[in-house]
Amino acid sequence: MKRVSIALAVAALVASGAALPSAANAAGCLKGAAVGGTVGHFAGHHTLLGAGVGCAIGHHEATKRAREERERDYRDSRYR
Repeated sequence: MKRVSIALAVAALVASGAALPSAANAAGCLKGAAVGGTVGHFAGHHTLLGAGVGCAIGHHEATKRAREERERDYRDSRYR
């Protein structure tokens, strides 16, 4: 339980940019890290590894979703 708390605290610091002053927009990282850390904890006590992978996947999915929304908005604006 202590490791999960630490992983979530680290993920929150990284996602907010407090730990890294030059951090880019990490959309989706916090939610992904929370889910990944939980799954990693129950899958062989790999909480930090799960949080890292979850952050990467969450950021990828958020970026993909934002790109799809931009493309949809562009298509909609062309046909008006």
